[in-house]
Amino acid sequence: MSIDMKNIAISGSWRLTNDAVKQDVEETVVSIVADYNRLVTGGALGVDMIATKKILVLDKSCKHLLIILPTTLEIFATHFRNRAGEGVITKDQAEDLIELLSSVKAINPQAIMEMDFLSCDQQSYYARNGKIIDMADELYAFQVNGSKGTQDAIDKAKSRNIPVIHKKYKI
Repeated sequence: MSIDMKNIAISGSWRLTNDAVKQDVEETVVSIVADYNRLVTGGALGVDMIATKKILVLDKSCKHLLIILPTTLEIFATHFRNRAGEGVITKDQAEDLIELLSSVKAINPQAIMEMDFLSCDQQSYYARNGKIIDMADELYAFQVNGSKGTQDAIDKAKSRNIPVIHKKYKI
């Protein structure tokens, strides 16, 4: 990472998005890359996935991307496949996300940071949010219906005096 490059974190809802959320996230990612900054995100469905897909179009080397996972990619993938089996998400959502993250790792292994949790749960996700915020110079929060995970990231950023650009949506 260049000395002048800032880490711009994106956090947002994974359950629900719409065209307005997608457009706002994509415009933010375009701005991050245009300003030669780095996107830091959590590798989840929804906002994280929208941002990751957009940055892959703009930065095929993934040098402007850091995805922080609470676990290894293998544990993360198993978790999402299990969630699909439980009906929480679809099989297509799980496989699309796993394929996306695997592609990023193949392109630039440094673009994926794996934390050492052994499972994906509220504790590991909130710790991941903390790691993202610890690395962030700014946070863009795309919060749908008051989502708790996004609020956790916002609260952590504010407690560390990190600037927050907070967009709220009702879906």
